[in-house]
Amino acid sequence: QVHLVESGGGLVQPGGSLRLSCAVSRSFFDINAMGWYRQAPGKEREMVALITRNGNTHYGNLVEGRFTISRDLAKSTVYLEMNRLEPEDTAIYYCNVRAPNVDSWGQGTQVTVSS
Repeated sequence: QVHLVESGGGLVQPGGSLRLSCAVSRSFFDINAMGWYRQAPGKEREMVALITRNGNTHYGNLVEGRFTISRDLAKSTVYLEMNRLEPEDTAIYYCNVRAPNVDSWGQGTQVTVSS
């Protein structure tokens, strides 16, 4: 079982930045992919960013160019750097880890973009 703990959410003004962190309870050696997803009220959960075992990254259309996913293998942590935030980015952000027989989610962290 993999346990994930997200942090870094909060309230930010439009145009601002936030950095989310997701601490993973196990090493990365057999993890296939880690990602960030978000769910806004009344909407389905959507993929925000993914990073694969070999370091390839993928982004949702709405965030590409503004968000950056990265990881620190030594700290077993994955990050989401969010820049030029927009009110439409308001959502609960969830960290996800996928490995053989594993599909684990964090508890979520709220991001609110408002003036």
